[in-house]
Amino acid sequence: MRMRKTKEPCPGCALHLARCICALTPSLDLRTFLTLVVHTKELKRTTNTGRLAVRALKQSEIVVRGNGPVDLAAKIKPGFRPLLFFPGEGARELTKALVAETDLPVQLFVPDGNWRQAGKVAGRHPEIAHIERVMIKAPNTATEHLRAESSPEGMSTLQAIAFAYKELEGTTAFEALNGFYLAKLHATLVGRGLRA
Repeated sequence: MRMRKTKEPCPGCALHLARCICALTPSLDLRTFLTLVVHTKELKRTTNTGRLAVRALKQSEIVVRGNGPVDLAAKIKPGFRPLLFFPGEGARELTKALVAETDLPVQLFVPDGNWRQAGKVAGRHPEIAHIERVMIKAPNTATEHLRAESSPEGMSTLQAIAFAYKELEGTTAFEALNGFYLAKLHATLVGRGLRA
């Protein structure tokens, strides 16, 4: 069943103003730099969580694709180890051991959108074909989701970033980001009448 769109959503968290979670936004200043590569259509969805990650992380940026050519290679920051967060063949599991292979801080490129949109990032941007791909291999054991997931490992963008930052930055960063995701999930489910 298609849910009704939120009327007059909060411009920050995209929830109904009565359920706004902006006051719960973490403010994390970490070594890792997040580059969120989001499809323009995804930014209009109230269930999008990638933009919440950017709001929570001081070292972050949004790159919007789908409105014309975008050169992602130009976004690679000097002095950082670029990693493309993208599950699939050839992707290494993101672990603390992988992170420790170099002293350089990580720039994590994260495609954001539905699987069809996000899946095109690697293929349509050959300029970043050389960037090492990483993934979280643990299955998502959550029983509630913002959207239906197409695979056992599927999770929302903010949720996936939280698990990535657990390996990149530690438990404190994970708890802050995952807690923010859970607040978004709870407020969304309340709006759907699935929680009190």
